[in-house]
Amino acid sequence: MNIRVGQGYDVHRLVEGRALFLGGIEIPHEKGLLGHSDADVLIHAICDALLGAAALRDIGYHFPDTSAQFKGIDSKILLQKTIDLLAEKGWHLVNVDATICAERPKINPHIPAMKACLAPLMKVDEDDVSIKATTTEKLSFVGREEGMAALAVVLIEKD
Repeated sequence: MNIRVGQGYDVHRLVEGRALFLGGIEIPHEKGLLGHSDADVLIHAICDALLGAAALRDIGYHFPDTSAQFKGIDSKILLQKTIDLLAEKGWHLVNVDATICAERPKINPHIPAMKACLAPLMKVDEDDVSIKATTTEKLSFVGREEGMAALAVVLIEKD
């Protein structure tokens, strides 16, 4: 059996005047994440974990923030493209375990909708997608509500 593990991490600044997208869904909040795309930190961390596990570099290499093609893009499209890149090399996702770091809004009520959104994109069952949320107890840029971060670990297997 040929399996690999990958880890991903992403950070985006919170700003007024943007919608907040996490895990492929829009979450009501007075601020959103700033980025070239929709700035979905969770999806970006998952993409980096997947690409890293398959030794395919990182999200910035495949979807550069200098490209007009990806300006304002829905990160779910980036995730689908990432899954396709892995499939081209004979890999598929086994499971993902991810953590969102945010003081507000409360993330836990939205986790079932995130799992329902992400699982089909990654071609796995919802039970293979673990999403957790934590705060930083008011410490760091996350604690000051200046931004959010996400971490992801994935297991992939060769077809």
